[in-house]
Amino acid sequence: MTRVEVVVAVLIDRQGCYLLAQRPQGKAYAGYWEFPGGKVEPGETLRDALTREIREELGVEIRDALPWVTRHFDYPHARVRLHLFRVTQWTGEPQPLEDQQLAWQGLGCEAVAPMLPANAPILQALELPTVYGITHASDMGEPAFLEALERAFFRGLRLVQLREKELPAELLHKLAEKVVHAARPWQARVLINGDIAVAQAVGAAGVHLTARQLAALTTRPDLPLVAASCHDMDDLRRAEQWGLDFVVLGPIAPTATHPDRKPLGFEALARMIEDCGLPVLGIGGLGLPDLAAAWRCGAHGIASMRAVWEGEAAIPNRFRP
Repeated sequence: MTRVEVVVAVLIDRQGCYLLAQRPQGKAYAGYWEFPGGKVEPGETLRDALTREIREELGVEIRDALPWVTRHFDYPHARVRLHLFRVTQWTGEPQPLEDQQLAWQGLGCEAVAPMLPANAPILQALELPTVYGITHASDMGEPAFLEALERAFFRGLRLVQLREKELPAELLHKLAEKVVHAARPWQARVLINGDIAVAQAVGAAGVHLTARQLAALTTRPDLPLVAASCHDMDDLRRAEQWGLDFVVLGPIAPTATHPDRKPLGFEALARMIEDCGLPVLGIGGLGLPDLAAAWRCGAHGIASMRAVWEGEAAIPNRFRP
């Protein structure tokens, strides 16, 4: 069965809510909710198809759209490749021009159901923060780190990787308990680098696998969130194969952590992830000012070992136009 190319628009308003449409009677999965979009016609670019489909379906003109993830999904009646775009700017008010119902979803909105099966991972990805803070408490000293962690939570950080490879197991466990405890009032999620047992023992949200651990994986760890570090296309494919929740890819720019590794740059990042079905965060020499450039490349956001612990700027924890 030939795979059908489909463009999908995730319209996101300034409050961070996203638009869903209910499939009308007469279509497969009638009554199910989905993101607006449709099939790419022969000779169309993805961007042209997106503009046409949203004009026909909602009566709005897309002014800006950023590539995001590309998901493959097999229905009983069709095999589809979903090219998702985060739509940041449009003109006009969305109207149900194809006899469908529309609903904005997000904070304070009553959730609609049932959802089209292909959309479950997309909804999970929308909840993933766009900035990933990576710790270096061993360099900062524990008291200074814990103070910086609390300030970062106050500024908006909601996703943290505890990466302390030099700490003995007992000290890592104790620090992990403190970090998870500090994260709870902010509803922030903590992942432990490389140590599944510690992640499970302290009630962390998940584990962050090294590229070497990813290569040796035989089953997905039993944790709500599983991420991994990737450096090439083989790593990305393995992460997709095991159904990981997100990955970091880099280094994008020169970094003191890996001075011998050649930076990818944003253009290479865009090429590598254009067909990736997982949210990808760029890593390596990046700070908050690089977030917009990462989004333009199709990345979900950025990961940073230093920038999030410094300064007073707000840290965006969700994608906003």
